[in-house]
Amino acid sequence: MSLNLEVIRDVESAELPQDADFERWAQLAIGGRREGGELCIRIVTPEESQELNRDYRGKDKPTNVLSFPFEAPPIELPDGLPIDILGDLAICAEVVAHEAQEQNKVLAHHWAHMVIHGTLHLLGFDHINDDEAEIMESLERELLAQLQISDPYA
Repeated sequence: MSLNLEVIRDVESAELPQDADFERWAQLAIGGRREGGELCIRIVTPEESQELNRDYRGKDKPTNVLSFPFEAPPIELPDGLPIDILGDLAICAEVVAHEAQEQNKVLAHHWAHMVIHGTLHLLGFDHINDDEAEIMESLERELLAQLQISDPYA
C-alpha cells in the first residue's frame, strides 16, 4: 500500500511547499518502516497551533509541528477492512518560517525536517529521554542527508 496524503492549508502563502514535496518527505520518513497508510498534514495558523499545543501538550504557545497518531477505536472490523491510518500532522507555517530565518536555514529544508520529524513521531519515535532523542535525531540526520540537507541540530 502506498501513502495516501491529504494536505489542508488553513493559511495561504507562496512560501508553502507543494503537495508533492510533503509526500516525498513523508514517504522518505516512512521508508520501509510500514507499507504506507493515510496521513493528513494541516498547515495551521499560530492561533490554532497554540490551541492544539495547549490542549494536547499543556504548553500555551504555538509550535512548529504537532503529531497526532491515529488510535483505532475498540471495534471489530469485517475481514479485509484494515485500518491503515498513520495520523495527522499540524504544522504552523509562521513558526516554521520564523525558525528557519532565526536559525539561518533554507526554508524548504526546515519544512522537510518538520515533516520528517512529525512523521517519525507518528511511527512511534520520540525524544522524551536522551537515548530516544539520539536515535530519533540520528535517523532525522540520515534521512535529511539523503535530500542533501545538512544536520539541523548542528
